[in-house]
Amino acid sequence: MKASKSNSGRYFEDFQAGTTIRHATPRTVNDGDRTLNNAVYPFRHALYSSDVFAGSCGLPCAPLEDFALFHFVFGKSVPDVSVNAVANLGYAEMRFNRFVCSGDTLSAKSVVIGTRETSNRDSGIVWMKTEGFNQNGESVVEFIRWVMVRKRHPGEGYFEPVVPSTNPAVLSSELPVPLGLDYSGYDFDASGESHRWSDYEVGETIDHRLGVTVEEAEHMMATRLWQNPARIHFDATLRGDGKRLIYGGHVISLARALSFYGLANAQPVVAVNGGRHVSPCHAGMTVFAWSQVIDKAASRVPGAGALRMRTVATSGHIAAFPEDTTSPPVLLDLDYWVLIPL
Repeated sequence: MKASKSNSGRYFEDFQAGTTIRHATPRTVNDGDRTLNNAVYPFRHALYSSDVFAGSCGLPCAPLEDFALFHFVFGKSVPDVSVNAVANLGYAEMRFNRFVCSGDTLSAKSVVIGTRETSNRDSGIVWMKTEGFNQNGESVVEFIRWVMVRKRHPGEGYFEPVVPSTNPAVLSSELPVPLGLDYSGYDFDASGESHRWSDYEVGETIDHRLGVTVEEAEHMMATRLWQNPARIHFDATLRGDGKRLIYGGHVISLARALSFYGLANAQPVVAVNGGRHVSPCHAGMTVFAWSQVIDKAASRVPGAGALRMRTVATSGHIAAFPEDTTSPPVLLDLDYWVLIPL
């Protein structure tokens, strides 16, 4: 009998620290991808919406939105890393190194940098360093993530843990400098808000106010757009409660899009210091967001400064920025750097 040609994906036992995995499939980005991203998520940031606005900021095109780029590269890693995931847990040291325009082709590879069994020995945590490239072999995004993956043989075997250390933040002096970006002639009328770098104070919190209710069709369509085949996002029989788990990146993009109201000029995202998916998200939940200014720094981009933001997404609206982000209704706790005009 011939062996099955279908691929059930890697289980925890299949990962070994130091292994490099080159991911399929190269993906050429087009304007339809950008349009669909803006249809699924309420993005209004001008830099990603208008070629004319982007041109006035020194760019050749309105680029693919930063987290859409992340989703594409993340999605390429899923068949090799997390198709058998229980949950994606967190991120660190994410850098957006180059903008991506329509016509660019993305590819990706990952290196296993750590593994550890969970206490119940039914699954394990895998740490990966993933990097995405354009058609010229130039790095466009890189990040570390850790994910809980099912074991092929629960309870069996012993695996020596290898737990990597990650930096708590990307230093402001090491933030990527987007090629060509220049905010010297920034158009505040076109962007939708007048708030500059100097208008934000460390410790300030912003209630983004608007919410978005998660729909089954939209979250599955978005996840397919990224070519992310993780079964738990589509197959309701995999969970005891009969619910599909919403891809964590879907919550990230919702929170980032909602942050437009109060952070319209906080574009682009140049680095993510860390992120945690605190609680699972399911269809029917309504996502709201708060943000807090953690730090301010100079930038090497003409006419721009850097803000370190912490955006928290919640299921349902809450009265104030949550000091405790370790349990529901918190869904996401994201720490990141953005550039904003001076």
